[in-house]
Amino acid sequence: MAATQETETRDILSVSALNQRVRRLLEVSFAQVWVEGEISNLAIPSSGHWYFTLKDSQAQIRCAMFRGRNRLLGFIPEDGTQVLVRGKVGLYEGRGDYQLVVDFMEESGDGALRRAFEQLKLKLAAAGLFATENKRPIPSGLQHIAIITSPTGAAIRDVLTVLKRRFPALEVTIIPSAVQGKEAPAQLIHALKLANSGIGDWQAVLLTRGGGSLEDLWAFNDEQLAYVIQDSKLPVISAVGHEIDITIADLVADLRAATPSAAAELLSLDQAELMANFQGYQQIFHDIIATQLQRHQERLQWLQKRMRHPGQRIQDQQQRLDDIELRLQQAIRHNFLQKQTQLHTQQARILQQSPQQHIRLLQQRLTHQQQSLSKTIQHLLPNYQQKLVNLVQRLQTLSPLATLERGYAIIKKDQQIIRTTQEVIPGDQITARLSDGELICHVVETHQKNK
Repeated sequence: MAATQETETRDILSVSALNQRVRRLLEVSFAQVWVEGEISNLAIPSSGHWYFTLKDSQAQIRCAMFRGRNRLLGFIPEDGTQVLVRGKVGLYEGRGDYQLVVDFMEESGDGALRRAFEQLKLKLAAAGLFATENKRPIPSGLQHIAIITSPTGAAIRDVLTVLKRRFPALEVTIIPSAVQGKEAPAQLIHALKLANSGIGDWQAVLLTRGGGSLEDLWAFNDEQLAYVIQDSKLPVISAVGHEIDITIADLVADLRAATPSAAAELLSLDQAELMANFQGYQQIFHDIIATQLQRHQERLQWLQKRMRHPGQRIQDQQQRLDDIELRLQQAIRHNFLQKQTQLHTQQARILQQSPQQHIRLLQQRLTHQQQSLSKTIQHLLPNYQQKLVNLVQRLQTLSPLATLERGYAIIKKDQQIIRTTQEVIPGDQITARLSDGELICHVVETHQKNK
């Protein structure tokens, strides 16, 4: 009896149910983990998914990275590649294998720096260093700027080339600084503080260098430099690396340019555009003056035309009177012709409404209807005559008199037609109607027909 109770309290699982529980437990407990290791046994089937083993000197774990994720990477790993991956721990239920489902991967060389960058980015964002409302506006029409960069680098050459082409009048002061290496952050901070010391009449500061790896650009990811940029009195423009490179200095700066050349474009006016504007204004002023001059000339000519000799004015008035007289005569003739036409029209209407004309039309209509009626009668009379003959013939055929002429008689008793022998008895007087008269008869006896 005890063995039976023990069996009833067991929680018996199938293998698949157990694997499902383990998978859910792993996915909840390790929803996102970062793991660093070496890739081995990399397999890429036709589906595009990646299957590989991530190992270190003491252990290994199976990994899967599906096509929707690995196609976003900028490289394809190989066996032996040291990588940093992010993913969630799970269980492949079909085989019961513990595995890591990867959704992000980067080569391990930049991995540590990338993690440090992301951590600092989150910290500074929480401190409000990236807030848009704290950004200083860049003045328009800059006349003097300070550029903090390496005086021998490619970035300063690109900037100066663009400025010379666009607006050579913009004054530039280069504050030299290392832009790479361990000493670079301190030199950048010193140069930025120098730019804000007030020794120059600079209106903005450009912080720039050329492209490179994440390690090359690391000086611009310094936390202390970020706070100095935030505390700067002058607006700071950051142009570090290429368009795809993002540094902490870019995020804290008041304006970020994709490249050093792009920064020069943003900070300088375009002399060609300015010249075009000047020429446009010149043309506008020229047009305004020409318009005013022409307007005054036209008014002068108009005043000159008004100052005419009195004799000429009298001739003009006489000519105007002649013109009015001719127009009046023409109007009278036109009005007379119009009234004459209206009179003829009214006469024609009166003739059309004359009683004689109306009677004549009615007589013509009556004559036409009489002729039409006569023709209709002449056409219909033979047909109706023939119909009458046919009806008479049919009537004669159906008439009782025609039946009597064939030898039949109509028997009546007291003016009532007798149809059966049961309606009379011997001794009754009956009348037999023939075709040419009647017979008075007495019933002697009756005989009924056998049914």
